[in-house]
Amino acid sequence: MPYTPSGFFCDRLIRERERRDGEGSLNKPIRFNGQDYNTLRQDYLQRKTLFEDEAFPATVESLGFKELGHKSNKVKNIVWKRPKEISENPEFIVGGASRTDICQGDLGDCWLLAAIACLTLNEKLLYRVVPQEQSFSENYAGIFHFQFWRYGDWVDVVIDDRVPTFNNQLVFTKSAERNEFWSALLEKAYAKLHGSYEALKGGNTTEAMEDFTGGVTEFYEMKDAPKELYKIMKKALARGSLMGCSIDSLVPARFETRTVTGLVKGHAYSVTAVDECKPSQHKDNKVRLVRLRNPWGQVEWNGPWSDNSKEWANLSKDDKDKLQHQSAEDGEFWMSFEDFKKNYTKIEICNMTPDALEDDKIHKWTVSVNEGRWVRGCSAGGCRNYPDTFWTNPQYRLRLLEEDDDPDDNEVVCTFVVSLMQKNRRKERKMGANLFTIGFAIYEVPKEMHGNKQHMQKDFFLLNSSKARSRSYINLREVTQRFRLSPGEYVIVPSTYEPHQEGEFILRVFSEKRNTSE
Repeated sequence: MPYTPSGFFCDRLIRERERRDGEGSLNKPIRFNGQDYNTLRQDYLQRKTLFEDEAFPATVESLGFKELGHKSNKVKNIVWKRPKEISENPEFIVGGASRTDICQGDLGDCWLLAAIACLTLNEKLLYRVVPQEQSFSENYAGIFHFQFWRYGDWVDVVIDDRVPTFNNQLVFTKSAERNEFWSALLEKAYAKLHGSYEALKGGNTTEAMEDFTGGVTEFYEMKDAPKELYKIMKKALARGSLMGCSIDSLVPARFETRTVTGLVKGHAYSVTAVDECKPSQHKDNKVRLVRLRNPWGQVEWNGPWSDNSKEWANLSKDDKDKLQHQSAEDGEFWMSFEDFKKNYTKIEICNMTPDALEDDKIHKWTVSVNEGRWVRGCSAGGCRNYPDTFWTNPQYRLRLLEEDDDPDDNEVVCTFVVSLMQKNRRKERKMGANLFTIGFAIYEVPKEMHGNKQHMQKDFFLLNSSKARSRSYINLREVTQRFRLSPGEYVIVPSTYEPHQEGEFILRVFSEKRNTSE
């Protein structure tokens, strides 16, 4: 019998998660490997000994399996040491966590470190991932903990503070301050979550951003950006999303090179505001502006609307105050939305889920979280190119009943984002697992079948074309896309490109309005 999942609806899933007494929420994270930080710390304080983590031991197995495995020369001279053996006066955080605390070591995990640097720009989110009450003096027992979002749940990961060193220097991530260790310990906890340090080699910054926030990331290439991009950015900031952008560097040697306009190629920027103003000479026309921040804390745009440009002379004091205009070499600057589109090549928006932000004033997404699996001969049907098996894939019902609140829009539409993420592929790398090529299709359910939760059969897909689908099938951990569809009932079909490929996945649907099931 083919696998026939029942329908899922946004409000029903939210109620399901609320019934779980908060298990897996930010306030009650799941204990990774069943290890409880407070219990273990108290136990070792009473014993007057330092914690040694048997679940992630100070051995080659924790370093890696191939390039950092038993047969590698790289690991022969590595010595695991506690910060107190490396530095006379170790501290967890020195003078606040900042991007200078993150210096890459001998591991290809710059994607992770870029995300950590981004996280330091948002203190509230940072201190959820990196609990603050930790130190090398008060109640020190050689144990630390960090929190990550893991496929729908928050998990608390406990580690001991033994870190790999060579010649008494940290091998992997380190801080510019020699006695600061929060970034090295955060990297160790993330390595434990994935099975080894080597499992962190190669990745995408947004993968880690999501694991730090529980958010979902949308990418836009500027040349293909939707016409409503400005509105998307404004709404994203209103709901507390993190936003980054960059200028592609076509020549690797030109990575992080400064252009004549003061912008840097191959470098990540944060978007910190989107607003409008009305210069005196423009009469009725408003100018759309974007505020950006260079994480270096210096080097700024020098074109129109930059700190000292003539455009500011045509603004009223009220407008200047509203935009918090100031001339300072602090890495933050304004530019027009048109210049922004011309100069930047890519933008990524990490949308926060409702559990990532508690401030009720911020408008947030409604989110449904659905877990599933593709099983050979049962529910691993492959893409539409395989009509005999496509219909056996897992299917998820979505009801869009409440249209967007948008006075500027004449269309009656519901905006939502679908995110399909494959699970555990990084952790299973040492067993030879690679990322599958994945995607999804969305079909409209005929009115006569509304409320009927049966699995759509082969004939339905032969006779109906999809209403929307992911742009392409691709071998990334996650495929995400935004859609605008008329109110109605839909079925989402996630699949691998080839049939008979077995794996687990999580399908999330974020909608602007709470959509209810009948």
